[in-house]
Amino acid sequence: MLQRFFSIAALTTLVGCAQPTDRAQQYLDGEFSQLLNPVTQVQSNQPRDYGQFAAQAAQVIEKSPSMATRYQSLYQAINEWVLLSGEPQTLSQFGIETAQLGGGDNQGNVLFTGYFSPVMELRHSANEVFKYPVYRKPECSDDCPTRAEIYQGALAGQGLELGYAANLIDPFLMEVQGSGFVHFEDDDTLEYFAYGGKNNKAYVSIGKVLIERGLVSREKMSMKAIKEWVLANDQATVQELLEQNPSFVFFNPQADAPVTGTAGIPLLPMASVAGDRSIFPMGTPILAEVPLLNADGTWSGTHELRVLIVLDTGGAVKENHLDLYHGMGERAGTDAGHYKHFGRVWKLSLSALEEQGAPSL
Repeated sequence: MLQRFFSIAALTTLVGCAQPTDRAQQYLDGEFSQLLNPVTQVQSNQPRDYGQFAAQAAQVIEKSPSMATRYQSLYQAINEWVLLSGEPQTLSQFGIETAQLGGGDNQGNVLFTGYFSPVMELRHSANEVFKYPVYRKPECSDDCPTRAEIYQGALAGQGLELGYAANLIDPFLMEVQGSGFVHFEDDDTLEYFAYGGKNNKAYVSIGKVLIERGLVSREKMSMKAIKEWVLANDQATVQELLEQNPSFVFFNPQADAPVTGTAGIPLLPMASVAGDRSIFPMGTPILAEVPLLNADGTWSGTHELRVLIVLDTGGAVKENHLDLYHGMGERAGTDAGHYKHFGRVWKLSLSALEEQGAPSL
């Protein structure tokens, strides 16, 4: 009887210590002691897709002379490695140094979320359907109105309206993305709304609010889940939820133009990523095992090795958290909304570039 008790106790201990893998976590490298950990060789046997790196690197070189000075030699070395080898174990043979991110769990698991460029339907002038204004930034700093005050008309009559939406949630989701494309349905034109500033109020996640209120489960939370909840509720209920986030983003309209990130470089889907610029100066290339998902947002069971370039930032993107750009439109939004999974990440560099002491951008 005593022996059986010990067996059950041992099994309970093992189950209690089981490491989660449902969001693509891996446990291949042991414990890491710091945020960035130099490694002499990258071991990865995941499927590979390096096809977009050269095109994204070319955009950096063309659009930013300062980043070209800092990174062109490194990009050339990576391109040479892609063409002649592509084996992660051989990176050092091409003069490329690697440092692995320790992950939020200190076991190499780096969180990947996703973002996209939405296409929002607007009208230049309001009617009975398109009646919710989208604004450019007013002349204010610390005294900017909150979201609730803006919804209640604090900016009305100041000539700041850029167009009118048919609901509140579409402009809100574009605010979360920071920019996006707008289709004006009254004259069939397309514009790009770049980030135009914010009201400098604290950001509150409405997804977190929905979870805390028990309206959407943590496991099912995604952008799709938020939109489904919005569609199932009346306008007043939706507005009350959105007002829990006092932060408000304004836009700056531009002619139809490529999507750009913080670095001002056109972003290519699944080739660019937002990261913490204190770790990854703009233009930094990384090697990443990107988690591949099923259509329903569950992990497919595999990763894909990609070379990405850090060209954007985000308020929530800190340390062991990267935000992968998925592209433009509704499908990209669905895919990005599912993305809350983990992969391993290595920062790439050349020792010769480090010795130059080039300033961070």
